[in-house]
Parts: sequence; structure tokens; C-alpha cells
Amino acid sequence: MTRMYQALYRKYRPQVFDDVVGQEPITTTLRNEIAAGRPAHAYLFMGSRGTGKTTCSKIVAKAVNCLHPQDGNPCGECEICRGIDNGSVVDVVEIDAASNNGVDNIRELRDEAAFTPNLARYRVYIIDEVHMLSMGAFNALLKIMEEPPPHVIFILATTEAHKVPATILSRCQRFDFRRIPSETIAARLQAVARQEALPLHEDAALLIARMADGGMRDALSLLDLCSSHGGEITVESVRQVCGLADQEYLFQLGETIANRDTGALLELIQRLGGLAVEYDRLCEQLIGHYRNLMVAKSAQNPADLILCLPEQLEDYRRQADRFKMGEIIDGLGILQEAMAAMSRTPSRKTVLEMAAVRLCDPSLATGNGQLLERIARLESQLAALMAGQGVPPTVRQAPPPAAEPKPAEPQPQPVRRPASPAGGEEPVFFEGWPQVLELLKQKNGPLHGFLAGSTAYLAGGRVLINSRNTMFLELVRSNAQAKEDIRACILQVTGRTYGIGPYTAPAAEAAQENSELDSLLARAKEAGVDVSIK
Repeated sequence: MTRMYQALYRKYRPQVFDDVVGQEPITTTLRNEIAAGRPAHAYLFMGSRGTGKTTCSKIVAKAVNCLHPQDGNPCGECEICRGIDNGSVVDVVEIDAASNNGVDNIRELRDEAAFTPNLARYRVYIIDEVHMLSMGAFNALLKIMEEPPPHVIFILATTEAHKVPATILSRCQRFDFRRIPSETIAARLQAVARQEALPLHEDAALLIARMADGGMRDALSLLDLCSSHGGEITVESVRQVCGLADQEYLFQLGETIANRDTGALLELIQRLGGLAVEYDRLCEQLIGHYRNLMVAKSAQNPADLILCLPEQLEDYRRQADRFKMGEIIDGLGILQEAMAAMSRTPSRKTVLEMAAVRLCDPSLATGNGQLLERIARLESQLAALMAGQGVPPTVRQAPPPAAEPKPAEPQPQPVRRPASPAGGEEPVFFEGWPQVLELLKQKNGPLHGFLAGSTAYLAGGRVLINSRNTMFLELVRSNAQAKEDIRACILQVTGRTYGIGPYTAPAAEAAQENSELDSLLARAKEAGVDVSIK
């Protein structure tokens, strides 16, 4: 009978503490406790997926019950160790809290724990994803954890420790499993590839490690997938299998955005889609690319913070010089919004294209980066004026007179005060509001009822809602989800993100948003300078 293929992450699961990579402080502590014969009655292992929580739980269960322990490690050969590996030892129980999260499940566990073990020294209960337990189940578990029998050890594993009650946390030894460094994962992948006779290139191993995001299990699963592709495992084959864009394409996308060439950017996205690049993966890669640009522009030694080849680091520095920091920050915000929107719509390409248009046109950005740059520019102009150095060319001022100027000359032109961040004078009727209401009816029926029969107006970066039912204002103020639903529907109709507010006082909203600019403009006007903002 042909033996079923065993996945790499199962085949190469560590069997002793010394084999666990990237978690040395934790494994050393656990091994020393067990070697000294002082294991805790309850452990809490928390960390992201694939970092070794379940693996360490099983090693602990074997080590405390092993018939021939070796310096705190299980021997792996005795009856108990082999029985725990194949699941025949009933004294070690692994529970999935996601599907056994009720009070009755924990009460049954509590009743079983009162009996002494059948074969092993300790009864070990491994509760995975413990944060999924109900509050009643936590209360039932707390009772036995307060006064546990001497032959019982609890090992709780979770990815979200903040959801575990403090009363449970205080009764456990907590170990935080950190993400494993990419270099450590890559070295482990190459060791596995040598044992499996897989032709894995070094740079391909590093790419797989970066995609695993600190999880060894994910990295081994990706290696398993890439090995099925056939032939040598190169960077190119990894990109093809995983639907990634080549690094050169990311720099090309960055150059196109810096050139403000919207058409070329959309064509490049279309071309990448034809190369089987997943649009959500591409958006995620662009977020990472913008993050690296931010680090390259702001860090003294970016080589310690950006995982890339030395020649690519120079490319990051060169491209970062083409952007202002505010543009990079706004770009990150735009891409993060697009990433969130992709999870709610099947039209991922359209969402990415909308983000691309906004990246190429800073006037469409809704972040604070552009506004902060304008404020900084005005402050520098005013500082130069007050210091008697003249005003930089971006600020229009009267030509210097040949003789001593008269008090009334030259006459400064009045400064036009913008009514909104986009420069609109008056709110404009929003013709797409009925479509927004129709989408809202499907998304949030009760909220649609509050807004039925309403109209809306556009004023800069805000949608001002005019409704006879004023209760919607209180609902939006007290319910963040309601506000998010309205904004999501507006985004789906218009393709850009707007703030929302009541139509009753649009001028007050505009004045509040421009208060910092107004202060600077007033100071400029007092100094007799005509300032225009472009």
C-alpha cells in the first residue's frame, strides 16, 4: 500500500526544544524548568500563527511525562513519547477551543481532570485558540485553575491574548512567541531543501521567508507548494506560483507614480494582471514598497530596517528622493484603504485602479500630508519675511519701490479664503446620493430608514447630508459602524473617500478644517503680503 505524502511542515516539526528555531529564550526556560522538576501548572503561549506554540506545547507534554528525559528534552523513543506522537496516550488531550467553546465542554474537562493519569505522570490539557472560549467557559476553567490537582498541567495557546480574561492570565506563566526573523527561516528552508534534495536557490529561500511573515509553518507550506512546480526553485518560479510581481515592476510602478502618469500606471497594472499577479497581492507589495521608501527617506541607516539586496537599497534611496514625505504617507493611507476595500468587493482590479489614480493625482488625496506641506511652506515664507530676507518665489508680493515706499502703496490684493480643502466656494448638490442610499439599503437597512428622503451636497472633502430626520446625527456620532457604512457606500459610488457631516453648517465645518491656514494667512495679510495657495 502506497504511503500518503506527508507535508513538509509536519515531517519537519521539531521533536525537542533544541530543534525549535527563533524562540531560544522560551525553549531554554521551559527546558530548565522541566529538568529541575518544577513545571508550572499552567502555561499561556501567545503569538502569531506558525511561530511554534503548538509544537512547544507537545514537546512540553512529552518532556514532563518522558520515561527517559535528557536534560529537559523528551527522548522520543519511550512508550509515552511515541504514544503522544501517534495520539494513543489518553492523558494528553488537545482541545480546539473554536469548536469546543461552551460551558459543558469545560465542565467535562474539569470532571476528567479530577482522576489520576492512566499511564503518564501528568494529565496535560492543550487548549488551542483559547480566546474563542465563551465567558461562561472561562469561568468554569478558572475554578480548576485556581486550585489545580497536582497531576494536571494546562497549556493555553492563542493568537489574541488580549481577549483572554485577566483572571486567567494571572494564573499562567506567559510566553510571547515572537515572529521568526526572515534570515532564520531562510536558513531552515535551505536545510530542509538539502534533506529533501530540492534545488532551492538562496534568494528564493529569502523571498519565501519574507512572504511567510515570521511564520515557520507558512514558509514550509510555501516551499512545499513551490517544489510541486517542478525544476529548480528560483525567485521567478516562486513569484509565478504565489502570484507576486517582480521587484523591478514595483520600482517601475513607483517611477510611474512619481511622474504623475496615470495612463501608464493603469497600463502597467493591466500588464501585471496578464502575468497572473493577484491584485490584492500587488496592493500588499506596494504597501511594503512605500514602507521601504519611507524608511529610506527618514532613517539614518535604512540597511538595518529594509530587507533587500545592497543594490536595491540604493534604488530605494534614489526613488525616495523623488517623493516628499507627505506624499509617501498619503500613499500608504490610500493603499491601506484599498486593501481594506478589496476584502469587501469582488472588483479588486477596480479598487486598485482607483487607488492608482489617487496616487498619481495628489489633489485627490484625502490625507493630511498635502495640507501639512502647505502649512510648512507658508510658515517658511512668513519666517523669511519676518527676518527681512524677502519672500520665496511661491508667494506673490509687490515689486520693491525705487524710493521709500508710501504707506498706501503698493496696494496688496485681498487674499481669497478657501471655503474647503478642495477650494470649493459653496456646497454643490451631490447627484450620486440616491445611488449611495440604494447601496446603504442593502448594507444597513435601519440606517437607510433614518436617511430616507434626504439629499446631500459636496463641499471639498466632505459630504454634507440634509435630512429632516435629525436622529441620524446622533446615530452617526454614537455608532462608528454606521459612519463607516455611509463612507463605504460613498466610496463605492464616487471612487474616493469623503468625510461626512450635516448640511446645516457647512461654513463652520470649512472654517474648522482651515483654521491653521487661516491663522497663517492672517499673519501674512498683517505683514502686507499677498499670498496665494496653489
